[in-house]
Amino acid sequence: MKTTTKGLVIREQTIGESDRLVTLLTADWGLVRAFVRGAKQTKSRLASSTSLFAYSEFSLYRGRDAFVVDNATPIEVFFDLRKDIVKLALAQYFAQLSFELATEEQPAAEMLSVILNSLHLLCNSDKDLRIIKSAVELRLLSLGGYMPNILACANCSTYETDLMYFDTMDGCIYCENCGKAGAIPCSKNVITAIRFVCLTEPKKIFSFTLSEENMEILSTIIEKYLISHLQKRFPTLEFYKGLL
Repeated sequence: MKTTTKGLVIREQTIGESDRLVTLLTADWGLVRAFVRGAKQTKSRLASSTSLFAYSEFSLYRGRDAFVVDNATPIEVFFDLRKDIVKLALAQYFAQLSFELATEEQPAAEMLSVILNSLHLLCNSDKDLRIIKSAVELRLLSLGGYMPNILACANCSTYETDLMYFDTMDGCIYCENCGKAGAIPCSKNVITAIRFVCLTEPKKIFSFTLSEENMEILSTIIEKYLISHLQKRFPTLEFYKGLL
């Protein structure tokens, strides 16, 4: 079977002396593993279009164990990520996160859109990295089936109070009258930002602002929620945080 699709390289591995095994995040097929013959050779015509973070149009045919890249035309290679080690590390974390939350042979158009938009922001803007990180984490979690219950207080159904609580273990919120031990206290502005990221259209999820204090609280909430629900160690996250 031969097919054509657009995809972002989110993982790469050298096979033998000259071949490369890449994992693509595609709109049509979700995660796709594909071999690139001779990609590590100096004069390979596929080298740039199949490197990490290359967004390309791929011509694929199915081999015995995985797809094989027959041809690839680069659309965007996000070269500017290499100019900033912190932004590159954050992009690598996003790649690992999408690998964990996307599935093979299941469409992932919105997830791909979120990752591509985040890479564009990392390359072309000075937006607060905490906003980009929290928005990507929360939206990808929601797409992966882990959207928290943020519509109203889990106990009394109050929509919001000035002081709110986010339970990172149960993935729900509480009003100031129903606060639960272990839940993280936060202002209603933080909950508004969480609702915005979960529910707005994909291209707008980075379009919010918070005070410095609230931004720190949001970052803490989302990261703790992610770790508690995915139950996985993310070396790329640890590396990124070690650079700050």
